[in-house]
Amino acid sequence: MSDPLEQSSDDLAALERVAGEAEAYLASLPTAPVRLARSDEAADAFGGALPEEGLGTLPALDQLIEGGLDAHVRSSGPRFFHWVMGGATPAALGADWLASLLDQNAGGWDASPLASRLEYLSLRWLSELFELPPDWDGVLVTGGQMANFTGLAAARQWWGERHGVDVSVEGLAGLPQAPVLTSGFVHVTGRKALAMLGLGRGRLTVCADDVGAMDLEALDRGLRALDGAPSIVIGNAGEVNTGLFDPLEGIADLCDEHGAWLHVDGAFGLFARVSPRTAELAAGVERAHSVISDGHKWLNVPFDCGFAFVREPGLLGRTFAAGAAYLPEASDDRPIFAFRSPELSRRARSLAVWATLAAYGRSGYRAIVERCLDNAARLAAEVEASDDFELLAPVPLNVVCFRYRPAGIAESELDELNQRIGEAVLTDGRIYAGTTTWAGKVAFRPAFVNWRTTGSDVDLILETLRDLGSR
Repeated sequence: MSDPLEQSSDDLAALERVAGEAEAYLASLPTAPVRLARSDEAADAFGGALPEEGLGTLPALDQLIEGGLDAHVRSSGPRFFHWVMGGATPAALGADWLASLLDQNAGGWDASPLASRLEYLSLRWLSELFELPPDWDGVLVTGGQMANFTGLAAARQWWGERHGVDVSVEGLAGLPQAPVLTSGFVHVTGRKALAMLGLGRGRLTVCADDVGAMDLEALDRGLRALDGAPSIVIGNAGEVNTGLFDPLEGIADLCDEHGAWLHVDGAFGLFARVSPRTAELAAGVERAHSVISDGHKWLNVPFDCGFAFVREPGLLGRTFAAGAAYLPEASDDRPIFAFRSPELSRRARSLAVWATLAAYGRSGYRAIVERCLDNAARLAAEVEASDDFELLAPVPLNVVCFRYRPAGIAESELDELNQRIGEAVLTDGRIYAGTTTWAGKVAFRPAFVNWRTTGSDVDLILETLRDLGSR
């Protein structure tokens, strides 16, 4: 057989094959089923032992394309509402392909001046977009999970330093339990980050009102009981099932009063600051000590991307300090982002972030956010105008929480009915919107962050759920 490592004309033929398929795929996104009924069967067709002799580049790609396109979910399309996931803008998608072509390690300037410079600029532009103070440090990471990990790791480092210990060097041994207070809106990624940091996902003190938002009086009592000991507070900008917000200004006041670190999880809710219609929801974010968001949500860049900002310059460097004889030294004008984040080897996700911000600017992102706000308001109005659906929560932003409630069905049967519809809709293919539980009720919670979604896509949601429910 031929040498598999020898460059050949197959290299360009493979790129042409993929590019041709991409053109057809993008053209099909607005109308193609979100998921095929045979998706599981198509995925199961991939199997077997590692081949002794490889198929070759083009046959392997052909197999992946022909079988994989039946097995995947069109989560970047306009009718995917199951989780808070956007779809890549054309500029972001093109830049992401370029990132794969160039295959840069965005760890430091010596490895890639391009990726490093664009990360530096992208973070500055993002801070301008969200109206955060310009002197904060930031870093791009893989998504909301690692963004929360990064912000809370900085909080843990700060907490240790208040006890006279550099925990990145000496660890947590001998220190008291770090107090972490939050609301009922805390996301699973926040809990998981606390677990990975050794702070304990089960050690949270939850200060919540009847809805789940931060109870400021309970938070005040909790902080006072610590008698000045350093503590960490997690505020939440956008609860994942409803889009509701914690009262961030009031939380910031109490954190200032008691000397606590305020971390704000704004995985999608931080984008409320982009539109004057919703900016007040996230007022107070600029007073936090760390703030995070998720790029593959409302920024509409490809997986994986997130970002974390920390108020104190240099703290990320102390938190994720690394050094070896072969690694360069960082400088103020040429930061080494590998020394600000959990990863040393890092994908050049800055190319997609920079490209989409450069392509569409502040006004373009305001238009994306406001279209999504309009889509959410449209669905909420349709739910309220119907006689067979029930709105379960206010709609302050981009998530609509509701359930199917036709006449003649007992309350005790509604959860099972909605659960069965939720299972059916994921294989139906017209839309993709799963279920959750809110206020003790099984509900749907479509989230609008995709730049492609139109009013006609929104109208399909109740039409599909009603059709499946009536069966």
